[in-house]
Order: sequence, then C-alpha cells, then structure tokens
Amino acid sequence: MKQHKMKPPQMIAIGFFSIIAFGTFLLMMPLSSASGQFTSLINALFTATSAVCVTGLAVVETGVYWSGFGQLVILLLIQAGGLGFMTSATLFALLLGKKIGLRSRIVLQESHNVLSLTGVVRLAKMMILFSLSIEAVAAFVLWLRWGGQFGWVKSIWLGIFHSVSAFNNAGFDLFGQFYGGKAVSLMPFVDDPLVILVLGGLIVFGGLGFAVFMDIYKERKFSKLDLHTKIVLITTATLLIIGFLGIMTFEFSNPATLGNLSWKGKILASLFQSITPRTAGYFSLDLAQAASQTQLMMIILMFIGASPNSTGGGIKTTTFAVIILGLWALIRGKDSVVIFERTLQKEQILKAMFIAMLSFLLLMVTVLVVLIVEPFSLMQVLYESTSAFATVGLSLGITPQLHTISKAMLVFTMYAGRIGPLTLALALAAKGEKRNIKYPEEKIIIG
Repeated sequence: MKQHKMKPPQMIAIGFFSIIAFGTFLLMMPLSSASGQFTSLINALFTATSAVCVTGLAVVETGVYWSGFGQLVILLLIQAGGLGFMTSATLFALLLGKKIGLRSRIVLQESHNVLSLTGVVRLAKMMILFSLSIEAVAAFVLWLRWGGQFGWVKSIWLGIFHSVSAFNNAGFDLFGQFYGGKAVSLMPFVDDPLVILVLGGLIVFGGLGFAVFMDIYKERKFSKLDLHTKIVLITTATLLIIGFLGIMTFEFSNPATLGNLSWKGKILASLFQSITPRTAGYFSLDLAQAASQTQLMMIILMFIGASPNSTGGGIKTTTFAVIILGLWALIRGKDSVVIFERTLQKEQILKAMFIAMLSFLLLMVTVLVVLIVEPFSLMQVLYESTSAFATVGLSLGITPQLHTISKAMLVFTMYAGRIGPLTLALALAAKGEKRNIKYPEEKIIIG
C-alpha cells in the first residue's frame, strides 16, 4: 500500500499550528501570569497565535499581565514565528548535528517562497545568523538608551524583548508596567530619535526579506540585483514615502496626534507610523484619535504588508507591484508585463491576483463576522481585522473588549495571514486526479 505523505503546504500549516498549540498550553499555566492564576483558553490561544504569527494584537497588557516566564514564552514564540516553522526546525536539527533531508529542503523552499531548491539550507543558516546578529546589536543599543531610565538590569530584558519583537515585526511591548498598566507602546518615545530609528530600522530590515539582503550583499550594485530585489526595494520605498507624506499631511494640525509636537517629533512620528503598517504593531501616536483618512490609508498599507521571505505579513509588496504593473500593461494595451528589461510570467500575474482576491475575501468574511458580534464601527472592525490578517498588530483600542467569537475569528485570520492564504488553500485542497480530457473553450462577457 502506498504511504500517504503530507504536501509541503500541509506540513507548514500543521507546523505553525503545533507551535501555537504548545504556546497556548504554556501561557495557560499559572506560572505564565503575574497573578499566578490560570489564563483562559481563548486569551492564551489569542496571545500565542498573535506571537507565533508575529502580529502583536493583545487582549491583555503584555508587560503587566504576564510574568517573566510568560514574557519569555511570548518572546520565543515570536522568534520561532518570525523565522518560520521550518527554519526554526532546521536550527534545532543543526544544533543536534542532524542532516537536512530532501523532503525538509522542499518544505524549506515552500515556506520561504524561493524559486530554487539549491541553497535553501544555506539560506536558512544565513537567516538565523542575520536575525540573531541584528537583534543582538539592537538590543545592546536599546540597553544603553533605557538603562538610566528603567534600570540597567531591567533594561537588558527590555532591549532583548523589543529588538526581537521589532525585527520579527511583532509589535509586542512591555512598557505598560511603567505607565499605569496602559497600552502605550512607543508613545513615550515619540520624539526620541534613537528609540524610533532603531526600532523602525529593525521593522524595515525584518520586512524586506532575507533573500533581498543576500542579493544586496552579493551584488552591491542596483543594476546587478535580481528583479525581485529591485521590485521589493522600489515598492517598499514608495509605500514608505506615501505613508510618511500622508500622515504628515492628514495629522499635521491634529492636537491629538502630531499637532502639539515639534518639527522633529512630527517627522519622527510620521516616519515611524508609515513604517509600522509594514507590518509591526508598535505605535507612537494615539491612532484612535487619528483622522479617518489616516486610518484608511494605514488599512491599505497594512493589507499590502511586507515582502516575501520576510517576518512580515500582508499580501506582500511584490504581489501588489505585480498587480499594478499588470493593470498598467492592460491599460496601455500590452500583452505582457516588462520591467527592467525582463518579462514577468503570466502565471505569476495570475497568482498575484489570486492571492489578493483570496486575501480580500478572507478579510471581508472576518469583518462581517466581527460586525455581527460587536457594537463597534465599520472603521474600527475593518482596521482590527486588516491588522490581524496582515499580522500587523495595530489597533484602535478595541482588542481587549472583543467577544470570544470575535477573538476566535481573529485567531483564524492571523493564522491564515501568517502562513499565507494560498498556502492554507493548498493545504486544505484535496488531491485531484489528473485528467487528459480537455473541454472546448468558450468566452463569456466580462466588464
């Protein structure tokens, strides 16, 4: 009898689910809460999913509710989720001296969405080394900054936790314990260049994708870079500039956000809030008091998200860019998409459109379910749902008030957003039989 083997998408989906389940179990234990009491299943599940899916949405204040052990569990879940299930598994295998088999290499290729099987283990090693190195340097810098304010011993943990959280685009913070238990994120540092630029830089680096850094390191000249790297860099820079200018314009005179800040504060806050939708849940402004146009623009930025093979979520910058390029070619009457003297495959354009449409449908179902259950406005629910799908973690302050049904729906949305709607669909799809029969083609009226 032929043994059934799981497909790579199924292994990825089950791998992430297993980490979430284990994290949920640990967070439910009394040892994980500061009060020493059991945590409810839904709150533990929500937190574990948010950490593994590097989202950052929190139903309880992380720095207040969770004990040191609970915070450590969250940190390890963030690191495992940011690296990805297979990369984390590869790390353990390498530490134990085990060889990485062909099947594991295929799953690594699928999980990192790379085009070639060659060098996937090397890519995983580079990802691990690069991540830990960047996080260590940033943690040291943050320790120097916060040591005099929060204590040198306490700041060691603060530096490590926030560097890991930022680089993996998670957005969990521990500052509520210093500010009356409130969810303040980085608002106390809104005009602090060191904190804002270090954490903002970590978010950008984590969201670009490891393959991009490897290509830049290898070629060191824009003209020699892969087409993928060029599209990621240009799209990322364009979205950051649009976000910066939009927030600066819409919030410039708003006394609840930028209005009372100095020019330095306005620039830093606008820059940081254009970075965080890409996809980290830190905020330095009270987003609930932001103008509706700012909130809508951030929803769009969140939906687009970070880049492939990165720690971020969303439909990805390359997906967005390919769709825009495809539409532009269609408007001009072109039958192919050409950029930097390279022609994009039509299959990739169709795949990009499929991912965007599948993601949009998932988002709309999530919004509908939450709207049925909750009394909040459409903008609040759309913002929260997009943040969950794109694994961002930004919120207008409604997360702790959500009903169990809404939390469960957002858990599924975060999970689907992290592993990718296409991967989830392929994991759930039944294996169909190949048929050689082809039916006649026929056109329908479109548009």
